[in-house]
Amino acid sequence: MKKILTFIMLVLSMSTAVAVRIENINIRDPFILNDNGVYYMYSTKDTTDSNGNIRGGVAVYMSEDMKDWHGPNRVMSISDDNALKGTVWAPEVHKYNGKYYLFATINSDLKWKQSNDGEPDYVFRGTQIFFSDSPTGPFKSFGRFPHTRLDYMALDGTLWIENGTPYMVYCHEWVQIGDGTIELVELSENLSNVVGEPMVLFHGSTPEWSDGLNTGNKTMPKGYVTDGCYLYRTKLGRLLMIWSSFSNGNYAIGVSESTTGSVKGPWKHNETPLFSANGGHGMIFKTNEGQLCLILHQPNHPSGAERAQIYPLEDCGATIRLK
Repeated sequence: MKKILTFIMLVLSMSTAVAVRIENINIRDPFILNDNGVYYMYSTKDTTDSNGNIRGGVAVYMSEDMKDWHGPNRVMSISDDNALKGTVWAPEVHKYNGKYYLFATINSDLKWKQSNDGEPDYVFRGTQIFFSDSPTGPFKSFGRFPHTRLDYMALDGTLWIENGTPYMVYCHEWVQIGDGTIELVELSENLSNVVGEPMVLFHGSTPEWSDGLNTGNKTMPKGYVTDGCYLYRTKLGRLLMIWSSFSNGNYAIGVSESTTGSVKGPWKHNETPLFSANGGHGMIFKTNEGQLCLILHQPNHPSGAERAQIYPLEDCGATIRLK
């Protein structure tokens, strides 16, 4: 009964609030959770503290038709005692065992390397998991530190459950290691911490379509980006991963498949991208009508021009493709 009343109150609040069209929302790395017939789209919502420092946070937009959205309503603010407090990237929310879990990449001003090539200094970032009883928060942290290793520039963590065991799949950033990786680490039952050491699933340079970025840096002339990993199992049981890198100078989304059907791989890669029109960091969801969809941001640049774009997908059994 409590859940039903909460849902009714949510719908009523949406009906009275001023709506904004999705094409008017500036958003990167969009993520949609379809829960009880309501679409929740999560985005970065940073603030500035009294000292002028950026303090990370997350907000949600809500919709019943994916066209008119209500929000943004804040669902998480990073606490004063958190180890990393900077801007948030790529928030996503997963429903698991009756609770809602927010995966957020948090930046910091903690340098691991000073830049000598005119680029900004390299700072630590990591994925941290927060929890709530509601998709609208408030989301609370399990502790002060990210779930990814403190000596990593890690980002874009996502949840995958296999045979009852939760895992986080995330990206080890190319800025730190040159050839970025997609990595896997097991999580505890309540997602509060990691279990064991991470394993590398594959490198950003592996697929034919991923041709890297020319950095202009003598010590790292080319970088292979790994961004936005998200997993999907097809109607025939094939385990796929979509993720983003660069192809012919454009931000793109590729499709990789586990040859064993397990998240531990090994992984093979489609020769051509699923999407290559200067947009990416996608995820997959179903509409209330059962249509499989891909959401991503496009264009990738310039800053401020990014919008959420939604494309219908076809599950072909062996793979996925745009309709």
